[in-house]
Order: sequence, then structure tokens, then C-alpha cells
Amino acid sequence: MTDFIRLFIPSYFVLFFVITFLGVSLNVARRIGKNPGVFPKDDSAYAFIGRYFKIILLALFIYTILIAWIPDQIRQSFTIEFLTVQAIQYGGIVLMILALIWTVTAQLQMKDSWRIGIDHEMKTTLITHGLFRVSRNPIFLGMTVSLLGFFLVFPTLIALIFLLTGSLLMQIQIRLEEEYLLQIHGQIYLTYKKRVARMLNLY
Repeated sequence: MTDFIRLFIPSYFVLFFVITFLGVSLNVARRIGKNPGVFPKDDSAYAFIGRYFKIILLALFIYTILIAWIPDQIRQSFTIEFLTVQAIQYGGIVLMILALIWTVTAQLQMKDSWRIGIDHEMKTTLITHGLFRVSRNPIFLGMTVSLLGFFLVFPTLIALIFLLTGSLLMQIQIRLEEEYLLQIHGQIYLTYKKRVARMLNLY
């Protein structure tokens, strides 16, 4: 199990990044004629969030590479021992795989509306079908579950920090996007917002 985890974690996050960020972004860019990554580069609070997203992604990438390279040293650093149970680790692996499938499905359903950030130059279509019937933010939900799965598979304090920090940044981004969508789509978005939960309908 240890050797599998050492290889699974970095392979998973490389695959996650290549498919959900690089692959989808290139495909959308080809269709809409512009980069879907639209975080500003000024000194605004919103640009600050974008920079921290990039920092977290880079730090996560480095950490997962270290897990593959020096797994014993990394595992001994701030391990949460009571969670080091094989059944929990298997559950985390399942969550990570399901999160990847869920995220890619949501991105495909967004089609040309997919953006990394808020696009103030091009109005995007409000997507309310598919996974968006049960979650207003299925992609952020998938990313959160992915980080949760990672923490369960590799329960260290550092993995927990990634989960908490990533979740906080995503929740801030969600609220910024909600304000923008309300401005752009008005009553249509307000009705959708009342019908569908921010993260997941549980009824």
C-alpha cells in the first residue's frame, strides 16, 4: 500500500492538472479565441486571491513530488497517526478518483463558459444543467473533495493545511463569482441560486 500511495499521489495530481487545467483550458481557448485564465495581474484583492491559488498549486505539486522522492521522511513529518488506517486510505483513493471524474464532467458541461477567474470582457452562458442541477459550483466541489481524499490517503498536518487553505480560497472565489453572476444574469441567477445549493443539494 505504501509504494502504491507514493506513486499514486503525484501521478494523480499531475493527471488532474493536465486534464482539468491545461487540457480543458487549451480546448476552450481554441474555441473562444482567448485564454480562459482571466485572473487580473494588478494589486487588487481579487488578483491577490489568484496569486495565492497559483502558490498553493505550486506548493502542492512540490509536496507530491517529495512524497514520491522521499516518502519516509515526508510521512514522518507531522503525520496524524490515528488516521493512518488502510480502510481510510482506500476511501481517500476512491474520493480522489470520483472527484477527478466529477470535475472533468462539470467542465465538459460548462463548454465555452469555463473560466479560471471572472471574465469581465466576455459574457458567458449561465450553466444550469447536468451536475449544475445539484451544485452551483461542482468544479470547486470536485477540487475540495480531491484535497479531502488526498488528506485521507496521506494524513499529515501539511496535507490538512492544503485542504483548509484551498477550501478557504475556493469559498472566497465562489462568493466573488456569485456577485458577478448576479450582476450579469440578474433574476435568472437569483432563481437558480434559490433552487440549487452552493456546494451540493442534500435533498
